[in-house]
Amino acid sequence: MIKIFTGDDRIRAKKAITEFLGDNYELFDAISLESSDLANLFLGTSLFGVERKILIRDLSENKPIFEKVIDYLNTPHKIALFETKLDKRSSVVKQLKDKIEIHEYTLPKNLDYRLIFDIYKTAKVDGKKAVAMLEKIKINEDPISFAGLLNSQAIKDFAAKPGAKEKKALKELSRLDLNLKSSKLEPWLLIESFLLQLSSWR
Repeated sequence: MIKIFTGDDRIRAKKAITEFLGDNYELFDAISLESSDLANLFLGTSLFGVERKILIRDLSENKPIFEKVIDYLNTPHKIALFETKLDKRSSVVKQLKDKIEIHEYTLPKNLDYRLIFDIYKTAKVDGKKAVAMLEKIKINEDPISFAGLLNSQAIKDFAAKPGAKEKKALKELSRLDLNLKSSKLEPWLLIESFLLQLSSWR
């Protein structure tokens, strides 16, 4: 099975790829591949004869090889193609779009990223104030994209200060992501709950 993942929201794309392939997979950059490698990648067996899980980055930039993907739709393996930029107008994509799944993850275009930083920073000390800030923007935003941006901010925050609160925030954001996909609760309520709790973690 082949799936394409694309878009500038790399965090959501990476999560989707992990859900598809799991945590253990083979990784290839298209720039290092040649046409002769494709048969082995898409049809070759592993050392133990089990299903292979493969991630190939930016294959569409290697056009001569990308054009041959359609010849390997019967692959017995799980193949994820992550494309930083995918030209939907290309003849290859037009041929593939009805034959394989193409998942696009884009960041909101009108979101003030500084405001995301401010909401997250504020929530660390005052959850109610952070929720009030959120009220001003959420009507025009997608909650799942917003949660992805919160996660991105939390990762940066942890990198700068790897404390207990920062670690707890990452763990709870991972739980929030699962709940957003599975819970019947209103998504913004789940996000507000996270913001309200963040200041209490030690």
